[in-house]
Amino acid sequence: MKYILTVSGPPYGTQNANSALLFAHSVILKKHTLRSIFFYSSGVYHSNSMIFPSKDELNFLKKWSNLFLIYQVNLYVCVNSAYQRGILPKKIALKLGFLEGNFSKFFKLVGLSVLSFEIQKCDRFLQF
Repeated sequence: MKYILTVSGPPYGTQNANSALLFAHSVILKKHTLRSIFFYSSGVYHSNSMIFPSKDELNFLKKWSNLFLIYQVNLYVCVNSAYQRGILPKKIALKLGFLEGNFSKFFKLVGLSVLSFEIQKCDRFLQF
């Protein structure tokens, strides 16, 4: 089975992120295909490279990055949601007068059309 997940909850303060992460690992362990994870709304905060949790908290950025690095899961971020919440790649941040961007290199900024395209190729679509 081919799965696509969406994450709309922030990294901390709700159960969305942890549930999505656990489900993603379950899909992979069961030898199904996890095509992509799409982050939108407050879920775009997962792509903020400047979030540093304390040592006793789960580091979601590291966990998502490992899914990309180890299993080649595409990590898509809604460009409009990201910009509205101040999640900017370096090039855009510099253009706007900021000193640095905060968008993680493991994620890709995309429009909703990419989500629509991905949904057409999957068997299961889940939202967290």
